[in-house]
Amino acid sequence: MKILKDISLKKYNTFGINAHAKYFSEINSVENLREALRLKQYPTKFIISGGSNMLITGPIDALVLHINIKGISIIEENDNTVILKVSAGENWHELVMWTIKRNYGGLENMSLIPGNAGTAPIQNIGAYGVELKDNFMSCEAMNINTQEIETFTKSDCKFGYRDSFFKNEGKGKYVITNITLNLTTKNHKLNTSYGAIEQELEKGKITNPTLQDISNAVITIRQSKLPDPKLLGNSGSFFKNPVISKEEFGIFSEAHPEAPFYKISEEAYKIPAGWLIEQCGYKGKRYGDAGVHKNQALVLVNYNNATGKEILELANRIISDVKDKFRIAITPEVNIIK
Repeated sequence: MKILKDISLKKYNTFGINAHAKYFSEINSVENLREALRLKQYPTKFIISGGSNMLITGPIDALVLHINIKGISIIEENDNTVILKVSAGENWHELVMWTIKRNYGGLENMSLIPGNAGTAPIQNIGAYGVELKDNFMSCEAMNINTQEIETFTKSDCKFGYRDSFFKNEGKGKYVITNITLNLTTKNHKLNTSYGAIEQELEKGKITNPTLQDISNAVITIRQSKLPDPKLLGNSGSFFKNPVISKEEFGIFSEAHPEAPFYKISEEAYKIPAGWLIEQCGYKGKRYGDAGVHKNQALVLVNYNNATGKEILELANRIISDVKDKFRIAITPEVNIIK
């Protein structure tokens, strides 16, 4: 196993932050990971995968382990469903395309989400009415302290809205090595009611959509709103959409009847964070090389050489202004690495 010194992490995080790792190693297998975690001469380890859901705000004084374990295998397939085991280093969007090509349904609404399969459960990634948990069965993760592999069921993962066991009690204790998904092979349950998917299908005069049609619609919508990280550094949606109580919603909607919202239960309402940020005047604003994207206020961007601290300062200013104007707290969806 090769240990490199003083490596820039610019190409390992989608924000394109030029932070440096004191030490760095590429991890291509479970055994490779176990070996790296046992290196006592590097007491502090830091795990990085697709780098799509993080903001690095300074140098990382640790051995950075880049999880690049590859492989997709079919565990079981019958007339109705297929069970896949996907290694942590597989690119998420490429996985979605792989499943659609084989007519496996369930992931199509999550097309073009950046990042890798291994970090998907941490965030319980989701888009356009679908979340990872909807097709998730289990995952395997290495205990950082014992280097033993443990299996986590869906209930073990304690999935919530962009949340999981791995972001809370399990944070910093495990490295996910693979995930197991349960997808449909026919009679797919297509979800077209969320966001602009139906409008996009209508534009194409598609009345009986396929998995590919749904994916194409999602990709078109995302590309119209979200910048390509290869061209403009970003981490997708920087903030979570806040969920407020029925009482809070009553006060909010009375003051702002024009505001969009999603009723998620009798007692809870989701307000689009992008709308709140836009009303505070941030959409399209640039502060040096840090800014808010012109097409989607949820997305913070690095125009070229912004530091992680500059992006974070902008995020904190937005959080403060939204709180002052609407009395609603928005929180980062990305992990802030300090």
